[in-house]
Amino acid sequence: MKHYALIPAAGSGTRMGGMIEKQYLDLNGVPMIAHAMMVLARQPRVERIFVVLSPADKRWNNFEWQGWEDRIEVLRCGGRTRAETVLNGLDAIAGICAPDDWVLVHDAARPCMPDDMLAKLLDEIASDPVGGLLAMPVADTLKRAVAGTSGGARAETTVPRAGLWQAQTPQMFRHGMLSRALRAAGSDMTDEASAIEQLGLQPRLVESDSRNLKVTWPQDLALAGMILKTMHE
Repeated sequence: MKHYALIPAAGSGTRMGGMIEKQYLDLNGVPMIAHAMMVLARQPRVERIFVVLSPADKRWNNFEWQGWEDRIEVLRCGGRTRAETVLNGLDAIAGICAPDDWVLVHDAARPCMPDDMLAKLLDEIASDPVGGLLAMPVADTLKRAVAGTSGGARAETTVPRAGLWQAQTPQMFRHGMLSRALRAAGSDMTDEASAIEQLGLQPRLVESDSRNLKVTWPQDLALAGMILKTMHE
């Protein structure tokens, strides 16, 4: 079975509050999406990387991508939601991937995944009948919030954290199974594992750590820059 990577990059990243789509924000001198692609491109077991863009994307061609031509293919078939974008991408590569080939779906805004973390995922999922994802056990105390009468949020109760994990990416499933799961689940799935779970299956959790953060808020970008500098020193 072969391994392919798919990066959904059709979103706008509105929580960052800027005019530039999040995946194209500068991170240590290159667009953030380039860091996500780099770690996948360095892994020899990944045959090809598919980047799924919005049909209206006008920024991709503003950057120089020389040297990537033999590893990356752009698919301009992004949808309204992440689930639609991933499913459209899976449909677009159905002629290339066999149903049992692995597809690693990785966030464009997760730029700091270490090489050994990716290798660990590939090793541990290789013979798994379902597939799995990088994830991190929840360490913080969790609170369920309610709206306060005087504004803001107030803590209603503490949620037990035992057995809770924070999902990350890549999420690695077979092309046929993931396509079937997303088609059945609908467009509101926030990650691929959720769709697989709705088939009654249990994806394997491969332990990761906080370096593999997702850049969601403006302060996350500075933190990602520091992590990358530390990793490459």
